[in-house]
Amino acid sequence: MGLDSFNPSFSTYKKIKMARKIWKYPLNITDEQTIEIPLNGEILSAQFQNSILCIWVLVNPSEETKPRYFEIYGTGNPFEIGDNRKFIGTLQDGSFVWHLFEKI
Repeated sequence: MGLDSFNPSFSTYKKIKMARKIWKYPLNITDEQTIEIPLNGEILSAQFQNSILCIWVLVNPSEETKPRYFEIYGTGNPFEIGDNRKFIGTLQDGSFVWHLFEKI
């Protein structure tokens, strides 16, 4: 018999712990875009990798995906202020500085 036969919580813990992965999603430098990400995906980081803007997301690959909406603004560019966006990070690429938001 395995350990999960004696302790049901061990089996549950093992499934939850093993189910998550970190996936990388490249983004375009554009005002708005949509990316399909598993339902409970948690954005961990946003950075440039080899001159490509990417986000790293903690996901459960077995979950359904849903569209997530992102906006990128350059420093000094106008945008509407609202409660419907979450700041992800500021990213520098040479002399360019971008600010990444998720529409919620």
